[in-house]
Parts: sequence; C-alpha cells; structure tokens
Amino acid sequence: MGNVLKNRYEFVVLFDVENGNPNGDPDAGNMPRIDPESGLGLVTDVCLKRKIRNYIETVKEDAEGYKIYIREDVPLNRSDREACKYLGIEETEDKKVTDALKKLKKSDENADGKIRDFMCRNFFDIRTFGAVMTTFVKASLNCGQVRGPVQLGFARSIDPIISQEVTITRVAITTEKDAENKSTEMGRKTIVPYGLYRVEGYVSANLARRVTGFSEEDLELLWEAIINMFEHDHSAARGKMAVRELIVFKHSKELGDCPAYQLFDAVEVKKKADVEYPRSYQDYTVDIRSGKIPATVEMKRMI
Repeated sequence: MGNVLKNRYEFVVLFDVENGNPNGDPDAGNMPRIDPESGLGLVTDVCLKRKIRNYIETVKEDAEGYKIYIREDVPLNRSDREACKYLGIEETEDKKVTDALKKLKKSDENADGKIRDFMCRNFFDIRTFGAVMTTFVKASLNCGQVRGPVQLGFARSIDPIISQEVTITRVAITTEKDAENKSTEMGRKTIVPYGLYRVEGYVSANLARRVTGFSEEDLELLWEAIINMFEHDHSAARGKMAVRELIVFKHSKELGDCPAYQLFDAVEVKKKADVEYPRSYQDYTVDIRSGKIPATVEMKRMI
C-alpha cells in the first residue's frame, strides 16, 4: 500500500455547526450531546470516524485496499468471509466455515496472523483506526484487537452551546382516521444555533510500521477525508457543518520529538472580545504560538 509511515503526527481539527444537531445523544431524546458540568457541546470519536469512513467509501467505491470494514447494514462476518476465501475456504454455511477454520488453525499456527494481515491490507479503516476482530466468523479464529495508528478524542465546543428545541409541522397525516380530525401534525427537532468544536488526534508511525502498514498515501487520504468529512454528509438534522481548520504537526522521527500536549497547547482558539454570543466562525480567533513548538516539529495548516 505504499511507503509505510516514518514520522509521528498530531493534529487539531476545528469544525462548526449552524442550526443543526452534530451528534445526538440517544440517552437524552437525541438532543445534542452536552457536558453537564461545563455546558460545552460534545461529539464522539465514533461519530467523526463514521464521517471519515463514509468519505473513503464514497471516493474509493470499494477499490482494492480501500474497502471499509465497519459499514451500515453490512454484518462484520460478511467481510470476514473475504479473508476466508483468501485462505482457500469457500464454504458459505456458518457451521462449515467454522469447521474449516478450526481445521486450518490446527494445521497452520500462523493462521490468525495471516488473516490479520489480510484485513489490514484490504480494509482502510482497519489499517487506520484498528478493529476488534474477535467476532471473526463466530470467533472460530480470534484475530484479536488490532491497534490502529490513528486515534481521535472527543470533540468539545470552544464555548457552552445552547440546545434549542424547535416545533415543526407537517401537512401529511399518518392515518385516514387522523385525517378526519386534523390537517397537520406536530413534531420537534433540536438544534444548536451555532457551535465551534475542537478535536485532537494522533498518528503513530510506530504502530503503522509494526502492526497495520498504514502508509504515507493513506495519510494523505486521511487528511483529505477529514477536510471533506461533512461535504457529502449534509442533512436537515445536522444543519450546516464544515471543517474550518486542520492543523498538522509532523515530528522528525518515528517516536516523536516532544509530548503531544505541548503541541496542542500551542493552538489557542478563543472568542473575540466584543462577541457575547458567537454565531459564526468569524467570531473566533485562532492563534498558533510558535514558541511552544520545537524546531524539529513541522507545523502545517492544511486549510
């Protein structure tokens, strides 16, 4: 898949939402996620990885080496079967596949490793984020947990957000009986009028080399996916969302030149002094304090 990564990276992403719900909380009626102590908005790492996966799937269309393992409405074992075929197991019934895998494992002690390498080579999201593959065809082969070189934290808004509930109506009535008594039906949707979110991420060249084979070409595709992760994911529920900044720090060596927090602290995002209620990206300033960045670390603003 190209040249394996040789340098450690950290990155900061700033994205915003306008009149939408960036990540609903199923435990709170799908309202926007909020830190109850600070009032800051939250977006989970799982949500952001989903956007990245969707972009890769859109632009690569299942090209060799760029398939997506964790997909909507696709059982994991269906993808696992591709690895079975690679090992010469063509059976389709679960029990026959299970028996064949057990037999293979007895004759080949490295069967788990071969499947793990196959999955990393063929599935971009496993090569990037890793995966738990103990479900492999009902655990007949235990490929274990693959630690991916790319990790994201939770996104957190710069300022507290306001969760606003809006009442909506529709003219289409559900049943004939209801149509006799009313001409509209009521509903509700919850939005954030405006929020600027920050998420920090890590790219381990060491894990890329030792575990998944994540390459320089994969990294360039990852940056492209992050920049465009909301461009093909628009919906009425999510409102207007866009990535505003992608700030990348490149270390001079595989294990890095300084702690990650030192680089993250160099990126300062704050509301302008004359703004009380931010309603656009222009209400914020983004300053990068170069004095906190070692001379051996290269900083690049990708947007």
